[in-house]
Amino acid sequence: MVMFLFLVVALAVVVAAVTLAVVGGGEQAPLPDAAPERLYDPLPTDRPVTRADVDDLRFPLAARGYRMADVDDALTRLAAELAERDARIADLESALTGARAAADGVSMEKRRREEDGDR
Repeated sequence: MVMFLFLVVALAVVVAAVTLAVVGGGEQAPLPDAAPERLYDPLPTDRPVTRADVDDLRFPLAARGYRMADVDDALTRLAAELAERDARIADLESALTGARAAADGVSMEKRRREEDGDR
């Protein structure tokens, strides 16, 4: 019986101590609200993204992996920059093809003139 009373009193003391700590803590509560983690290595906004930027990119962990909003923002930015680079490469390749065709046309015209001059 003495042991039972001791356990009841000990339980009451523990419950009272925890209640006072949580309620009476005020701004200095033992477990303050944690600020959500944010992306500390954002992609640069003032220049194109480089390979090193992607290698250095680290996403903060959330309860179930990564914060979806941070990952979505980074992927959207990378997709836009890749599309821009692909368009630029296509423009340069078409300009190169046009320049080669023009150079071939000039060289064929020059050959015809040389052949006509030999006759």
